Amino acid sequence: MQDLTVTLIQTYQYWQDKEANHHHFKSLIDQITLPTDLIILPEMWSTGFSMDANRLAESMEGDTVAWMARIANERNACLIGSVIIVEHGLYYNRLIAAMPDDNIVYYDKRHCFRMAGEDKIYTPGQKLLTLEINGWKIRPFVCYDLRFPVWSRNKYDAVHGWDYDLSLYIANWPAARAYAWKSLAIARAIENQSYVITVNRIGEDTNGNQYSGDSQVINSYGQVLHHLDDQAYVKTITLEKSLLVKHRLDFPVGLDADKFEFVY
Repeated sequence: MQDLTVTLIQTYQYWQDKEANHHHFKSLIDQITLPTDLIILPEMWSTGFSMDANRLAESMEGDTVAWMARIANERNACLIGSVIIVEHGLYYNRLIAAMPDDNIVYYDKRHCFRMAGEDKIYTPGQKLLTLEINGWKIRPFVCYDLRFPVWSRNKYDAVHGWDYDLSLYIANWPAARAYAWKSLAIARAIENQSYVITVNRIGEDTNGNQYSGDSQVINSYGQVLHHLDDQAYVKTITLEKSLLVKHRLDFPVGLDADKFEFVY
């Protein structure tokens, strides 16, 4: 049962300035001194949470995805962060997972934040993504997805076991709703009997939104192992697989879970 080493990058972002963000995040990634399996960046890390998709969107062959692929290869780690992508004339808030073997997979944000007009600009995703790294099954989500437990539900069956061992939520989640951000993450860990990692930004954007970070690492009991306050951090932690396996064996709530299917 191999453990998983993960690096969280919580920081400010330059508003709609891709080149500045590429340099900024590269400087932070260069601060990682320990071997790591997974590096996690915030939502829309290269632009900030912008609705100006017509000007900022890139293709999957664009500079930002290429930057992520290059970093993943250099660091021999999976690199995750969301990017504004245009495909077939549609815009997506797309979580990119760049693997160290040059493979690129992605998850399109399912729940677009209507209170900021995201639902009028971006097309919601229809498919979940599961990554497999070092024997861990990892399920990534984006920001507003955190409020929807059905979409995040960790299913169990006797043949395949649990859908995932770790869920990730990357975000630009304002400080005004920090209590919900922190509380819902704990709830997702408890109800899904999995580790949860949340990665948020700090600082202020051009729209006047304040961000308090409050990124967290939470175990399957809902205990907060690490909480990052409102400062910039490059935090590397190791998750113990044996503790998760023991919890599920000792307290197998998945055997009593309700059965359901998604309707799109």
